[in-house]
Amino acid sequence: MKKININLLLIIFGSIAAVFIVIFLIWWNVKIEIVNQFKDGAFFSSGNKKQVSSISGQECTNYAQRPISVMLGGDLIARPLSGISQADIVFEMPVAPNGITRFMAVFQCEHPEEIGSIRSARQDFIPLAAGLGSIYAHWGGERDALADLDSRVMDNINAMKYDGTVFYRKTKIKPPYNGFTTIENLTEEAKNLKYALDDNFLGYPHNNGGENKSISNMANEVDVNYPKPFNAKWIYNDQENNYARYRNNEPEIDKDNNTPVTASVVIIMETTSKFLREQYITVSVQGEGSASFYQNGIVATGKWKKDPSSIKSKLYFYGPDGKEIDFVPGKIWVEIVPK
Repeated sequence: MKKININLLLIIFGSIAAVFIVIFLIWWNVKIEIVNQFKDGAFFSSGNKKQVSSISGQECTNYAQRPISVMLGGDLIARPLSGISQADIVFEMPVAPNGITRFMAVFQCEHPEEIGSIRSARQDFIPLAAGLGSIYAHWGGERDALADLDSRVMDNINAMKYDGTVFYRKTKIKPPYNGFTTIENLTEEAKNLKYALDDNFLGYPHNNGGENKSISNMANEVDVNYPKPFNAKWIYNDQENNYARYRNNEPEIDKDNNTPVTASVVIIMETTSKFLREQYITVSVQGEGSASFYQNGIVATGKWKKDPSSIKSKLYFYGPDGKEIDFVPGKIWVEIVPK
């Protein structure tokens, strides 16, 4: 009988000890988590806990990589573009008096098999690329843009210097629309140039997209009023909760993967432009102006703002309440429309 009691006591004490050990380990892990969230004298909430892109808010394995911005052509002959559906954010704006547009596709999460056709740098895209902390890839450029880039206003990779290595041409496509590259090629050259490869962008806030849907704010279509044939339309898909892009009433297709181009968020960024010279215009992307935000099948109005004193300042988007707007996690398209 006495032996049974001793065994029983040993079991009880052993169980109690195990409970204390488990409690200690839990406490220790929590302590480590708190310590890891204390940096530079302040606590912070790290988005990296979920390993999400600072741009799109989507979970991905490349969330910590520095974004790479690539210039793409809006010319009719350049369609369909390769890699365009796989960018985390895309900026489009007119670059000439006839309304022809250029795209800047910014890649972080996804690495397309091929990106192109790659076109020249334009001065108005530089503050957008720099504001994301990205590396800017382009094929030559307008003279003022090249002057800025040669003065090292931001990290960039010019295909004119790496034609045949980092960048390549396709013989069956008419030049100058036959230039292509890959994220792997660009990343390798960025290493050679000793560019930083870690993401340092402040990021955009992501949640459920803010406002509730009502009759007054429903928006199933977004017309982008560039001059024809460069105008575009976005049509909302309620099942997928995203917008599909159309040009000339035909779906925009990514030649790289034969996938339609979609976005969770479409932003119409209103601004001004002026004639620069010959076939060039300049578009204002620093300062502030009105903006419309399309997500979840609804529209909200607000404004955009970017510090004109620094090209590296973040491009902010504010909702109707004056606070930085929450985006639905997913790909973002910014249509810059000069009045």
